[in-house]
This record gives sequence, C-alpha cells and structure tokens, in this order.
Amino acid sequence: MIDTQKIFDFDRSKLSENIRLIAGIDEVGRGPLAGPVVTACVIMPYDSMINGVYDSKKVSKKNRERLYNEIINSAISYSITMRDEREIDRVNILNATKEAMIEAYHNLKIKPDLLMIDAVSLNVAEKESPIVKGDETSYAIACASILAKVYRDRLMENYATKYPEYDFEHNVGYGTKKHIEAIKAYGITDIHRLSFLKNIIGEDECRRRYMAREAK
Repeated sequence: MIDTQKIFDFDRSKLSENIRLIAGIDEVGRGPLAGPVVTACVIMPYDSMINGVYDSKKVSKKNRERLYNEIINSAISYSITMRDEREIDRVNILNATKEAMIEAYHNLKIKPDLLMIDAVSLNVAEKESPIVKGDETSYAIACASILAKVYRDRLMENYATKYPEYDFEHNVGYGTKKHIEAIKAYGITDIHRLSFLKNIIGEDECRRRYMAREAK
C-alpha cells in the first residue's frame, strides 16, 4: 500500500537547524542482462508533498510517468547518471552503480546537508545515511527511484526499436524466458552485459567476446 505521507514525514523528521536540504539517491537496473544501470539523486522541498510518491517498483507505469514530471518540476536540484554494459563488465555491477551514484551526487547544482542512500555507503558527503529499503522509507529516495526507473525504462524502449527480437519494451533487459530464448536464437547485442551471461552462452564465450570488445 502506497503511503506517501509516511515517507514524507520520515524525511521531515530529519530536518533541523543544521539540516535544511536532504538529497536521496537510488539506482535502477542492477539485475538485468542488458542495458545500463541508472542512478538518480534529487533534493526535494518539504513545504509541499507530491502525492503518490513511493518505491518505483510499486507504482504503476502510468503514475510513474506523471510523478517523473512532477518531481523534475518541483525538485530543488536533481541529476540522473548511468554506467553502460562495458563499464559494468569492467568493474562489476556494484562498483559501476557506486560510480554512477557518486557522479549523480557531484552533478547536483546545490549540495545537501544530508544525503540518504538506498542500502549502500558512498562516503562522498559530510553527512550521509544508508537506509535499507530506502525507497519504501524515504521520500527523497523514492523520488530518486522514480526518476531512475522512468529514465531507464525509456532507454530500453528505445533499444527495443533497434533490437525488436529481445522484447526490451516489456522486460527492460531482465532475463525473462522470451529474452533468454532470443539470446539463444539470435545471439547477443551490443548492450548485453557479458558478465551476466555466463550461464547462458558459457564462460569461455563470454571471456572471448569481452576480450574482443575491449580490443576495439
């Protein structure tokens, strides 16, 4: 059940004389077989609330699209960054995610007094707080989750026109049955993460393709 007031009040409880601006960071796309990992960092005002904000996975696509525009129009500052499949394969998904999060933080036009992050520590801000299930707990993190989710879904829908066999417009790169069957039938694309395909095309083939790609 979506309870925006609860997560909004959670953030407001952190406000004080020394904490006036709170930023939230979240990522989308750590698990897919294809496409980038996308992160967003956003500072929201707390004199008004956008109703319906919550963990992006629990908000309908139609509402996410609406909320995306409202969040961008209301944000004090926001940044969206990503790391592609090559960087994910090069440094692993956790490190690639952290790289994108740090870049998103540094791209803010205004620095917050407190940075709240979904689950991980970045050691990039003077005051930061990792929060487990942050997108269900913090309004700022939930706003970041929606920005990252909508941005990434739009990217994957664009990729679907280039690679129609893989059903990216529906699976957004995740390993669904139809997606895996397409890999076996048509091979892999330029946006597939080789480090995620060892159980599908074999570790030796993944290594061979990785070396060939890095040599270009």
